[in-house]
Amino acid sequence: MWAAGTLALLLVALVSLVWILTFHPRPHQAEPVICALEAPLLKPGQTLRVLTWNVQFMAGKNYVFFFDVPDGNGPDERPSREDISHTLSEVARVIHDENPDLVLLQEVDNGAARTDYEDQLQRLLGLLTSEYACHVSAFYWKAAYVPHPRIHGAVGLTLATLSKYRISGATRHQLSLIPGNFVTQQFNLKRAVLEARLPLEQGGEFVVLNTHLDAFAQGSNTMEKQVREIDSLLRSLTQSGQPWVIGGDFNLLPNVEAYRRLPPRQQYYFNPRTEIAPLFESYQAVPSLAEVSGPDYQQWFTHLPNDPEVRGPDRTIDYLFFSRTVRLGTHWVRQRDTQRISDHMPLNSGFQLPARNSEF
Repeated sequence: MWAAGTLALLLVALVSLVWILTFHPRPHQAEPVICALEAPLLKPGQTLRVLTWNVQFMAGKNYVFFFDVPDGNGPDERPSREDISHTLSEVARVIHDENPDLVLLQEVDNGAARTDYEDQLQRLLGLLTSEYACHVSAFYWKAAYVPHPRIHGAVGLTLATLSKYRISGATRHQLSLIPGNFVTQQFNLKRAVLEARLPLEQGGEFVVLNTHLDAFAQGSNTMEKQVREIDSLLRSLTQSGQPWVIGGDFNLLPNVEAYRRLPPRQQYYFNPRTEIAPLFESYQAVPSLAEVSGPDYQQWFTHLPNDPEVRGPDRTIDYLFFSRTVRLGTHWVRQRDTQRISDHMPLNSGFQLPARNSEF
């Protein structure tokens, strides 16, 4: 009896400790917006450029991290301070050169032991012009300590959206978690969508969403559920008449042809029948299915894995989807000088907003 009571107390103490150390976001929660008072408003009919980029916690490409290979046994655990500084300057260089109006970044560390507990967004903003007057961010991995043998420290990973135009509000939307026991789920990533609302002159809003879906959900229906949840968000925005764009690292191939092109070791991460299909069926996309299936499909590759068996960019897993009321402009993946910056390459696109509020 005494032993059973002691065991129960130890169990309660363990659960309490796990809860204290980890992050527990609500299904939908407001996130703070940092915005300069002089930030301009978007105008109806305006053209704007959007860049989405997974910057891989500013680590650069000199590493094979333990999670970069299917057996989870890569040799590296963290980048050097010198590589982080170099990568930050390179990310800033590309943003300066592309000059997008909106920047959607994934894998930006904040308070993580592997990147010296820095707020990488603040450090990046210090390298950019003051034109990026507004920004929002949201954690999707956060814990004071993770007892993983290759981590053993704090983690903090965020989505970050930078804007030259005023942001009036932001919301974090929680996505489905990978199935697992209570303890594992608490220490694992909690993927999300970060929504930012940009007011327009004469009323109305343009909604910008930023996301990074799961990468290690093999053997479960997590990806299908996360796509369904995103589809629900987009349908709600569409039904309310609001123009929108969503960008990010979806960790999903566009079609079965893309799956067949990968060697078996890389096919491990994907299903032949891609879970992202409903988004392509319902919405406009960059790149489109025609582009990723055409003779120039390689120019749309956005990912160069750190796996040493992969010699060059070999897949498209980053996308921009956008509402029917938004017109598509020139779009491209910047591959030429970004393959040593991150394991992803930035996807860029021009868009034109509806000319009148009545079109929203």
